[in-house]
Amino acid sequence: MIYRIRVILDVDDDVLRDIEISSTSTLEDLHNAIIQSFGFLGNEMASFYESDENWIQGDELPLESFEIGVNKKDEILNTVLTFSKPKLIYVYDFLNLWTFYVELKEEGEIVPGVTYPSLIHSQGDVPEEPPSKTFEADGKENYSNSDMNQNEDIRDEDDSFY
Repeated sequence: MIYRIRVILDVDDDVLRDIEISSTSTLEDLHNAIIQSFGFLGNEMASFYESDENWIQGDELPLESFEIGVNKKDEILNTVLTFSKPKLIYVYDFLNLWTFYVELKEEGEIVPGVTYPSLIHSQGDVPEEPPSKTFEADGKENYSNSDMNQNEDIRDEDDSFY
C-alpha cells in the first residue's frame, strides 16, 4: 500500500506538498522526501512529533538521539501514522524551527513502474527566511527566536560573572 500524505509548512502563505510513499517506508524515508520536496539541503537535525486532531504536539519521535534505543528513524510509517492517528508534526533545523504539519490523507495501491516516494503536488514557494516563532515561559514572558539571537549583555557593570 502507499500513503498519500499532505505536508504543510507553517507559514502565512499556503506552502504545501503532497507526497506518495510506501506505507512500509521508514520515518527517515519520509524525512528525506519532505526535505527534498521543499528544497532543503538535509544537513540539519530534525524530529517528528506525535500530534492529535488539533495539532497539539505530543511525544517526540527523534530521527537521531544521543540516548541508546530512542532513535526512531527506522520506525515503519504504518506503525506511527495511521487513520486513527493521521497527524504528525515535523520540525527541521532546531535553530530556525521550520515546522510542518504532516497528515495522512489517503491510502492507495502501489502502481507498477512508479518510484516511491513521489511528489505528486506542489503549491507555494518556501520563504528564504524561516518564520519567527514565539515561545512562552510559564505564560508570563514571550521570547521570539529573533530575540534569542541578540548578543546583548544585560548585566550591569557592577555585576560579576562569578
